[in-house]
Amino acid sequence: MAAPSNDPHDLNCLTIAELEAIAHTRMDKQTRDYYNEGADSGSTLKENLSAYAKYRIRPRVLRDVSSIDPSVDIFGHKNSIPIGVAPTAMQCLAHSDGEKATARACRKMGVAMGLSSFATTTLEEVAEESGEVPNVLQLYLFEEREHSRKLISRAKKAGFKAVFLTVDTPFLGRRNMEIRNQFKLPPHFKIANFAEDDDAAQEVAGHIGGDEGNRPSPPKRASSTAGYHDGKGRIAPTGPITFHSHAANPTLSWDRDIAWLKKECEPEMQVWIKGVATGEDAALAVQHGVHGIVVSNHGGRQLNGALATLDALPEVVEAVAGRIPVHVDGGVRHGTDVFKALALGADFVWIGRPVLWGLAYKGQEGVELCLRLLGDEVRLCMGLAGVTKVKDIGKEYLVKIDKSGFVSKL
Repeated sequence: MAAPSNDPHDLNCLTIAELEAIAHTRMDKQTRDYYNEGADSGSTLKENLSAYAKYRIRPRVLRDVSSIDPSVDIFGHKNSIPIGVAPTAMQCLAHSDGEKATARACRKMGVAMGLSSFATTTLEEVAEESGEVPNVLQLYLFEEREHSRKLISRAKKAGFKAVFLTVDTPFLGRRNMEIRNQFKLPPHFKIANFAEDDDAAQEVAGHIGGDEGNRPSPPKRASSTAGYHDGKGRIAPTGPITFHSHAANPTLSWDRDIAWLKKECEPEMQVWIKGVATGEDAALAVQHGVHGIVVSNHGGRQLNGALATLDALPEVVEAVAGRIPVHVDGGVRHGTDVFKALALGADFVWIGRPVLWGLAYKGQEGVELCLRLLGDEVRLCMGLAGVTKVKDIGKEYLVKIDKSGFVSKL
């Protein structure tokens, strides 16, 4: 089989579960709660994890598995494993090197990286640290299009391969610990990709605050206001761009906004949508010419009670019928989870929280450890299941267990 990493084991951390436990002690409470919380009671967050336990692997034997290739092609790049690093916001909260450390780890491990719009490192810096591995930009399409247009233009110039439009945030899910903690980004960090807009707003606020002698007072942080409907029409968000004021956009629509986004991005960047969970929306995505889909429920942070992503995956795969790639994220904690997602029809799997835990543990080295653990588990699972190439992983390798414990083939 393809050789696993030659790096020595970290005896403090041999599994993603152990990495999570270590990270718990390394993060402050506000950061830990922000990263790990789901919406409301967290039932969808939990089901993202437990959905994998409903499936068992049907291993085949007496096959020559002496040479295993876990690589896949993505955006013209040979990814070393069928896993990418999902876009997660504000990574400097986990480690001072933040997204730079993650990008360096992805470069070393040969793994694609997604970058959040609300990163604490600029997309240009991440592109530089990533080297030849592909980057994708997770995008919130703002009501004031110029903010998004500028970001897209910068991503093109930096060589990003695609935008992943987040489509499951017309409103922000209720995250109670975030409310209770009154979560705010510490003042020594910035939402880096919008820092210029923020600085300009502060300068304006400073001039407005001048006294009668035209002596400007020290700049005050301009306030941001979320959009709302005043009973007559939609009032767009105002002030510097923040996640809580600008990310949610209930005005998005298939006909208007996908066409606009494709016009802005193509041909340099592909347009994907992230947050699809039904066959109907998957069919609409194909109809509107998007390049790919990520089955996602925002890590269980939006609609509590929604389907786990693994449960939503087969319906989406069936509706797409191979016309565009289907990726999935949510709840992956072991290489066997990756195998199961691939067997259910996913072309690729993105991981989020485990990367943050690795970042909190040892920065770049911790992210590399996270990817190495999962990669080694994928290789071993493939070998023990009797598969040598990712493309050969299909539903014939799985059975599903119902509530009564009965096993059925897929």
